[in-house]
Amino acid sequence: MVTGEQAYLNLCQTILTNGIKKEDRTNTGTYSIFGHQMRFNLQEGFPLLTTKRVPFRLIVSELLWFIKGDTNIRYLLENNNNIWNEWAFKKWVESDEYEGPDMTDFGNRSQIDEEFNKQYEEQLELFKKKIVEDADFAKKYGDLGSVYGKQWRAWKTSQNETIDQLKEVIESIRTNPNSRRHIVSAWNPEDVPNMALPPCHTLFQFYVADGKLSCQLYQRSADVFLGVPFNIASYALLTHLIAHETGLEVGEFVHTLGDAHIYSNHVEQVNIQLGREIRKSPKLLLNEEKQSIFDFEVSDFELVDYEPHPSIKAPIAV
Repeated sequence: MVTGEQAYLNLCQTILTNGIKKEDRTNTGTYSIFGHQMRFNLQEGFPLLTTKRVPFRLIVSELLWFIKGDTNIRYLLENNNNIWNEWAFKKWVESDEYEGPDMTDFGNRSQIDEEFNKQYEEQLELFKKKIVEDADFAKKYGDLGSVYGKQWRAWKTSQNETIDQLKEVIESIRTNPNSRRHIVSAWNPEDVPNMALPPCHTLFQFYVADGKLSCQLYQRSADVFLGVPFNIASYALLTHLIAHETGLEVGEFVHTLGDAHIYSNHVEQVNIQLGREIRKSPKLLLNEEKQSIFDFEVSDFELVDYEPHPSIKAPIAV
């Protein structure tokens, strides 16, 4: 069985070779396959891709955002993380309060003229500034609804109570390691209509054996070029953190994908990446003084010996 980064590259090649051409929500178009699994042995190094540079600090701040139960992009912007800007920005430009240039073709801006892109960037910068500096504006337009952090940390029950799934699963791993119920779900059907983007990574399960903690993620929708490298590293990082808190070693990260797709405007970039050689995986160091995952900050993580190929830019589909 092929594992690690080669498994990811094989997935890319499989989609380019066998993928079905499909239309999608963003009107960009994709090449898609359904049902795929990759495995990463976390004992062999941290699975941050080396065939292109993946920004580790963005992965750290986004994961800590989830762990905190936060759903407002203000925290991300304060940590120079722009991953979720597009969805919040879209909400603003479609509101009655927006008074800037027409952004009707928001989703297809990569195909529009240079003047539109210039105006778009100017409005986006204004939006980010207002989110950081104006708490009321951030509350109204920076919140993405019941996304990952809300479901992980404050799942709303029919009795109007909340469940802290993440805290409960950590306690379950610690006190009943052989349980088959170490599960956290982000897919709450009642909340889906109120989310900026319904959860792509919908459910994850932990497994304890031989003193090692493994994690399997089910991802319903996988943007293989832009999103999946982040998802692999993010859940590997979460596994490291929970293993650290529960006194376990890390085992495997198993990544199971539903609709695995490459956007039609990412094909050139994927081919560039496929032409590069895999390099040695980096090593992850955590601040050993921190015991609880809820106490970690961005500065508590260090990546050693990460020497990837250069980054490859591609437009995001919103």
